[in-house]
Amino acid sequence: MKKLKNAIFYFTVTGFFTALMYWVVGQGKALEIGRKIISPNSKNTLWNQFLESLINNLHHPLAVLLAQIITIIIIARFFGWIFKKIGQPSVIGEIIAGIFLGPSLVGMYFPEFSHVVFPVESLGNLQFLSQIGLILFMFVIGMELDLKVLKNKANDAVVISHASIIIPFALGMILAYFVYHRFAPEGIEFLSFSLFLGIAMSITAFPVLARIVQERGLHKTKIGTVVITCAAADDITAWCLLAAVIAIVKAGTFASSLYIIGLAAVYVALMLFLVKPFLKRVGDLYSGSDNLSKPVVAIFFLTLIISSYCTEIIGIHALFGAFMTGAIMPDIPKFRHVFIDKVEDVSLILLLPLFFVFTGLRTQIGLINEPYLWEITGYIILVAVTGKFIGSALTAKFVGQSWKDSLTIGALMNTRGLMELVVLNIGYDLGVLTSEIFTMMVIMALVTTFMTGPALDLINFIFKTKDAIVPEIEEAIHKFKILISFGNYEKGKSLLKVANALTKKQKETSAITAMHLSVSDEMHGYSMEEYENETFIPIIEESKVLNREISTIFKATTDIENDIAEVAEKGDYDLLLVGLGKSIFEGSLLGKVIGFTTRMINPDRLLDKLTGKEGLFANSIFDERTRQIISKNKTPLGILAENELHSLDKIFVPFFNSEDAFLIDYIQKFVFNNNSKINVVDVNNQIENNYLIKNAVAALDKDHPDNISIVHQNNVNQSFLVKQDLMLVSLESWKKLVATNNLWLSSLPSVLIIKP
Repeated sequence: MKKLKNAIFYFTVTGFFTALMYWVVGQGKALEIGRKIISPNSKNTLWNQFLESLINNLHHPLAVLLAQIITIIIIARFFGWIFKKIGQPSVIGEIIAGIFLGPSLVGMYFPEFSHVVFPVESLGNLQFLSQIGLILFMFVIGMELDLKVLKNKANDAVVISHASIIIPFALGMILAYFVYHRFAPEGIEFLSFSLFLGIAMSITAFPVLARIVQERGLHKTKIGTVVITCAAADDITAWCLLAAVIAIVKAGTFASSLYIIGLAAVYVALMLFLVKPFLKRVGDLYSGSDNLSKPVVAIFFLTLIISSYCTEIIGIHALFGAFMTGAIMPDIPKFRHVFIDKVEDVSLILLLPLFFVFTGLRTQIGLINEPYLWEITGYIILVAVTGKFIGSALTAKFVGQSWKDSLTIGALMNTRGLMELVVLNIGYDLGVLTSEIFTMMVIMALVTTFMTGPALDLINFIFKTKDAIVPEIEEAIHKFKILISFGNYEKGKSLLKVANALTKKQKETSAITAMHLSVSDEMHGYSMEEYENETFIPIIEESKVLNREISTIFKATTDIENDIAEVAEKGDYDLLLVGLGKSIFEGSLLGKVIGFTTRMINPDRLLDKLTGKEGLFANSIFDERTRQIISKNKTPLGILAENELHSLDKIFVPFFNSEDAFLIDYIQKFVFNNNSKINVVDVNNQIENNYLIKNAVAALDKDHPDNISIVHQNNVNQSFLVKQDLMLVSLESWKKLVATNNLWLSSLPSVLIIKP
């Protein structure tokens, strides 16, 4: 009755007021008399009016900007993924994406598309939006710098860092002497041109370098600490130098720039001695809160904007103000986590690719159309590598580093990446760099960043060593080693329980290693040690409860699946245990394996389909990550699909075929070490008909009559399943179980799937 009343009221009100509005419009027509209203042309049909309106909407500045953002993000993510797959930082792919969309490729071969999506009159909007992205990015870079590292470990690192700046700076100025007449813009003094070439040669990309150090597991090593400290000192020094260079260029002479530099010094003093204590006090007041309130967040963002505004007005660029604000943020990990999480995704995914494409639109590789110009480009690359790579390496050797470590430092310090593009764009905007020299320097930035990974691999090959991330385990011929790889600590604790149940009474002849790999793009160098401690504390506490010693491995990576397989193989583990990640199916355990939902196919899977490695309509029963681990792993593998696993006292093991005989070894371990009660399920008389399995089960039953029971498959029903803690099953048998939509699936306990 209530629904009927509501319906009557709804239709009465809407009907009455609709009719009232129609009457008002009709009466309003009379008001148009004498107002020179232009009626639409009768020849202009409704369809033509619609098309005309649609075309006008497409050319609206906001529509153009949104179309640019959509195009840029898709292309940037695609190129970033490609370069990530070949072992390069994704930032390289995103820079290449910018060049791809610029006049060097799309603009040259598809000028109509380029004119529609990137019309010249729209580039101003793109530039300003990309500058906002850069400001946010530099804010994050400032926060990621750990200034305590500079205080505690500055000695040799500062020597190496400053040498890695002054040597390429000097070589850049010498290069400027030889190319000034041919490539310097009209009206630009030699001092301005040479200073900008010098500073462009001196930059190191701290973010890319930090990611490479994390991904190669070097962050805990002495060389990793040195190179991170070098990069931090390099970043701070280079940005201060850049501010001075900008001041000189804008002022015209060094003497007149002293006013700008003096004002900049006042700004830095105010930030360090007035703003920093104020922000620290705010941080201390709210450090105990679970969430930061919007007014507190507003204070910090307002400080960022005001700081950037001041440095822009002073004449040393807004990016320096953003960097400075990040550097003086309260030294409270929670605060830095919150702001990086709030800012980084927007700046890196949405706004920063706009900067790459804007740079690409300025990069015209077609301008380098003569052998002479490519020769000059080669000299620029040679000077850059000589100054940064060789200069850093020789300095590191002089202060006492080994040749391997010295060359590693040189290779890492030679990484330029995004930071180089920032400097080049500033130079281009100031009119110090022509399009030709700008393009040459962009090519240099790409080459020097691209060569970092291969250079490190070559250094390791020459010195016959690899980045070790496998912990030293006391060697024993009969050692049974288990590696558990976990994503979150709850799964890690369950995996540890399984590993302990397999080895509990054989502690002297077994070893357990817990490993956590994290995607490097989600890691921040300043908080890495703290993140590692937080990750392993629950696992270590669980090991104490179980009275079990464990080793730990932590590593940042860009390819978790490959690294899991590599660590397992290099460590010569006897069993790798992983948790079943979030399935492509939703819902319960039953839904995960036999349910039907829309699948998300990632690029790796699509590539496998296109290359024939996976059937186009294959029905995978695992999530994407687990599927990749299975395909890439050569070590015996256990996959735990957990369903409230509290104990491992009652386990049932179905034997579907003769290939399941290897499960006997795991049954023995559970019985001997954990005193588990094992129900061996004879499926289709496989045990009775297989001599090997039959004898092995009989021997176990003889030695442990209270632990082994043989159950016929007809007796496996819901009441039986709910009493079990775990099902132990082979991978092939699990696939059969799922393929047949077995009724067991509706009431399964936790499942340990073993691939031999």
